[in-house]
Amino acid sequence: MSADATDQRTWQHVDSYIDRTLGLGDPVLDAALKASDAAGLPQIAVSASQGEFLNLLARLVGARRILEIGTLGGYSTICLARALPADGRLVTLEFDPRHAEVATANIAAAGLADRVEVRVGPALESLPLLQREQPEPFDLVFIDADKVNSGNYLRWALELGRPGTLVVVDNVVREGHLADVGSADPAIRGSQEAVELIAAEPRLRGTVLQTVGGKGYDGFALALVGE
Repeated sequence: MSADATDQRTWQHVDSYIDRTLGLGDPVLDAALKASDAAGLPQIAVSASQGEFLNLLARLVGARRILEIGTLGGYSTICLARALPADGRLVTLEFDPRHAEVATANIAAAGLADRVEVRVGPALESLPLLQREQPEPFDLVFIDADKVNSGNYLRWALELGRPGTLVVVDNVVREGHLADVGSADPAIRGSQEAVELIAAEPRLRGTVLQTVGGKGYDGFALALVGE
């Protein structure tokens, strides 16, 4: 069930208060959004408060290596990469070459080109290639790509992570449709598959947080990789 206009105005008002009071967002992030808008990218980047949430998660787990699946214009990439130490590394996978071009410019403008690598192509093709390189395990994996494959991306997070890796899956609540058992919508089914995998996989312990705000009603799944 979609939120009505009154709910949406309230959520946007509170988001504005949070951003203003906590000083979230900054000229670099604002410029990344403007560049993405100018290039015609969809306006689906995480919000300023969600970006700060991702940054805090990366700091809390002491991430040195981050994998992001779904780059868009690089807004969340910048938020995550800012949490890395000077010798840290973030690999982000983007299907659309135009999105990757915009993201690469935004990341460079943020002064993070030395620690971020943008790889272009279908993630389900890039991930096996990445595994064959035998990289160090990733400490945090952020999944924010096509929702149909959320479960598949979560499986790859297990392959490329380690005990202690934190996996975050964005947009799983789908305006409440996550609970629509028997839904034929591929995006909803993909989100359900990810949540069901967290429940079934003995190496994962996780939860789902519902969120509201300027981006509407949705939520994150979070899972910690165990032994």
